[in-house]
Amino acid sequence: MSSFVPEKEHMREALLFCFHLKKSAAESHKMLVDAYGDSVLGESTCRYWFRRFKDGNFDLSDQKRENRPRKVEDLDLQALLDEDNTQSQKILAQQLGVTQSAIS
Repeated sequence: MSSFVPEKEHMREALLFCFHLKKSAAESHKMLVDAYGDSVLGESTCRYWFRRFKDGNFDLSDQKRENRPRKVEDLDLQALLDEDNTQSQKILAQQLGVTQSAIS
């Protein structure tokens, strides 16, 4: 095996090629691992790309992300915790209008 490490664009092109050959995402992933070793996309990422291809989306570029998740101001969070420090992260996130991951 060569020391070539494929870029993500190369792997996406290879997945599109496999898709047109009627290979499954799992088969395609195995072929990539056989060719390049463990430095390839994960199988779940291969399934993601195959879903896009099945939907007719053959654009291999990354999707643009419109908005970054809103950050929580520490003072706002601290004020809620001062009121009731037994609140769950889920409740705190709902009160602040952010995702739970922004709280944790």
